[in-house]
Amino acid sequence: MGSKVALFWPGDGRPLPNELARPSIEEATSQLERALRKLGRTPYRIDGFLTRPHESIEKLGPVRDPMIGVCVHWIYGPNTVEGVVGRDEPLLLASNFSGQWPGLVGLLNTSACLEMVGRSHSRAWTDATDWSSDSVFMERLEEWCTTGRIRYPEPDARLHAAISKPASSLARDVADAVRRRRILVMMLGDTSMGMINGYFGPRMIAPHGFSEHKIDQAWIIERGRGITERRIDEALAFVRERGVTFHWREGGNDDFDERATREQLRDYLAVVDLVREYKADCVGWQYQLGLIGLRPPSDFAEGLLNSTCRPEGDGDTIVCSTEADQGNAIPMELLKRLLRAKGLHQGVMFHDVRWGAEHDGRFLWVLLNSGSCGAYAFNHDADTLRGVHSYRQAKAYFPVPGGTFTGESLPGAITWARAYVRRGELWMDVGHGEVVGLPPAVRDAWWGGTNREWPFMAADLGMSRDALMAHYLSNHVAVAYGDVFEEMVALSQELGFRVRVWG
Repeated sequence: MGSKVALFWPGDGRPLPNELARPSIEEATSQLERALRKLGRTPYRIDGFLTRPHESIEKLGPVRDPMIGVCVHWIYGPNTVEGVVGRDEPLLLASNFSGQWPGLVGLLNTSACLEMVGRSHSRAWTDATDWSSDSVFMERLEEWCTTGRIRYPEPDARLHAAISKPASSLARDVADAVRRRRILVMMLGDTSMGMINGYFGPRMIAPHGFSEHKIDQAWIIERGRGITERRIDEALAFVRERGVTFHWREGGNDDFDERATREQLRDYLAVVDLVREYKADCVGWQYQLGLIGLRPPSDFAEGLLNSTCRPEGDGDTIVCSTEADQGNAIPMELLKRLLRAKGLHQGVMFHDVRWGAEHDGRFLWVLLNSGSCGAYAFNHDADTLRGVHSYRQAKAYFPVPGGTFTGESLPGAITWARAYVRRGELWMDVGHGEVVGLPPAVRDAWWGGTNREWPFMAADLGMSRDALMAHYLSNHVAVAYGDVFEEMVALSQELGFRVRVWG
């Protein structure tokens, strides 16, 4: 490698998140520049945030020096990918390790997007205030500057697991049911916020027992017009009677009121009707983009779909993967079927891998997502919505008022999974771990340092921080309470996924 290194700022597609993150990215960039100079390199900056794919093409396309994307907030994958795809200059994604905006989520998503298009790259991260003082980070950065890549071992991962006969038999029964009737994913729109890694398409999912049917999100508006006020009245009465706490008009959010929740229930009922009409098994919901100025956020509706206790319900969840992420829709539906077959509660939670820290000698991940987390996580009661709170989604990002579906996830054993593309094949990561109850002061510090209005889970995923940061190919994870680890490994293999086992 030559001595010159280009630094660029991958961006969100919306101006406000970029401006809010500007102080953090300025500081991180300065830290990275000092670290590079310490290694004898000459860094220079590509001007401004890359907020559109064409900006990535125009600004990164002419660059022939090694490049580093500075990741300190949520960033859209195409705003990096489209400017570097089809090239082989050394590429590094470098992040602070903070839950505030957060950069590590953007790094994981962008890295998975690059993997989808076969673009080689490396990752590096640090939680140090002075990046140059972090000896491990500096060693990795020097390796990249010298060789053009960083190699990480995979000590926590295996390609197989011991499977008991009962687990194998149960998995085979579920697989046979999938073969008799393929799983139909109803896609409400496309993936959200540039998640190239979240869409596999019919060609990739068909060999594994899945089909998709796309429906434009505009249908939510069109079908919503036919939802009667009586159905909305009954749905609102249901969720209030079953225990949801609505934080209407709190914190100066006077526009978040009963009317806002009613509109979210209108969207919920419209989607329920579409699922019935098309006999879909599960849903990928694009979420805010496209309808952000026209409809309230889909959080509350998505949380209800992932709950057995829901208006006009039949005792089952309707798996809903927020941001229309097929990498979570697929394992969520498979986990649901295994849980139900094993006599466990069928709810599966959708989360961001948001941040993490040491507590009582173990590393815990803060799992926190604004969308599809069901009520069972907060109460372990299939028949109520107790423990669910609904706060207004942030005005800065959501101009139309609407509430979240949030709570504190209860302790318990979990199985987790994620589907992704690696080297042109569909893989499934499977692991097991534990949701941990934190002391209130620690919980509040961690929750308040991220997004207090979103559902919170502190989980030991059975893998170290560095193993996940080096190798995990998503910013999302599907989490189920209960032990179906062996069954999920066996089912994934039975349906033809390559499997990577963690923990």
